[in-house]
Amino acid sequence: MKKIKVLIVDDSAVVRQTLSAIFNMDPELEVIGVAADPYFAAKKIRKEVPDVITLDIEMPRMDGLTFLRKIMSQHPIPVVIISSLTTKGADTAVRALELGAVDIIAKPNMSTREFIEESRIRITDSVKTASKVKPKRRGYASATTKPVTKTPTSVPQTESPIITSQQTTTTLPKKERPRISEPIQVQPKLSADVILPFTKGQSMIKTTEMVVVVGASTGGTEALREFLTALPPDSPGIVIVQHMPEVFTRSFADRLNELCQISVKEAEDNDTIIRGRALIAPGNRHTLLKRSGARYYVEINDGPLVNRHRPSVDILFRSAAIYAGPNALGILMTGMGDDGARGLLELKERGAVTIAQDEKSSVIFGMPKEAIKLGAAQHVLPLNQMAQFVINHKH
Repeated sequence: MKKIKVLIVDDSAVVRQTLSAIFNMDPELEVIGVAADPYFAAKKIRKEVPDVITLDIEMPRMDGLTFLRKIMSQHPIPVVIISSLTTKGADTAVRALELGAVDIIAKPNMSTREFIEESRIRITDSVKTASKVKPKRRGYASATTKPVTKTPTSVPQTESPIITSQQTTTTLPKKERPRISEPIQVQPKLSADVILPFTKGQSMIKTTEMVVVVGASTGGTEALREFLTALPPDSPGIVIVQHMPEVFTRSFADRLNELCQISVKEAEDNDTIIRGRALIAPGNRHTLLKRSGARYYVEINDGPLVNRHRPSVDILFRSAAIYAGPNALGILMTGMGDDGARGLLELKERGAVTIAQDEKSSVIFGMPKEAIKLGAAQHVLPLNQMAQFVINHKH
């Protein structure tokens, strides 16, 4: 089987070594090079074009955003941003998604064996998914969103080629050979049952309020931007799971809040689901929909990974099936794997309206495809029709 060729770009030798060790343990991945900054990366790309680049944001000589712009305008290659868990880093990483990055992942957490394993799962899964994406060439100054009021990262006024010769007298250290003292044990893939068992026959009385639950993964950040910016201020309350690390989800929610007519925020425990507001599940924590009388609210849960994810779409969808049932409208968007497919079926079985994104408009037709195969989707729609469907839907 042909391996996925990975180029690691990070100014930290420790991070380069750690990522190399993680990737080299996976039989599907091959590290073809490491680079301490974008100039070294460009030299390596000229010798051998990788299938995926992992890219840090803050680096010497050229920052990650500038390098990303150059890649996407000259020689599009799938890029996964691997960034520190800081608010500043998260804001910049979210902007990288708008520039064409496939995903953002937190730098590996090496504090405990459990965290090492979770980091390994997230990073390798993200790189494998990115290898299936065919990024589009983007204009250097093109933007798919409204102008941001924040001061942009400075970039040169004229485009200089990144995949051409670059003079430098600095040399990299000899090839790093990372070692891991003991093998990492692969954890079993858990279902939503570990958080919320699904009891057959349970149902909820229909109310006058509709709630919308949405799940997305790879390609979901831009899909959600397009969907949410098209909704009017009086739209039904929305709860969203986007596979994304902690800290980044808050920056993502804040960014969407700047662009949308509805308000958008990162969900907090016991937040009420109200019209005109979307709640984004916080990274590294599950979000459940609950009901008390006529009030819908969210509950934040620190349980284990479900379908190799936390937050998990299946957890949100199952809770909506149990506590909202026919009051819910479920949407499963672009993404790799099958998280959310079973949950969408459970929503349908409880009387909810269910939608899956179509193949043509999906960056990765994985999660929606699995839902369609299960018969979970009552409607298969292109992304640009989803907002209007929600607006027109009569509860």
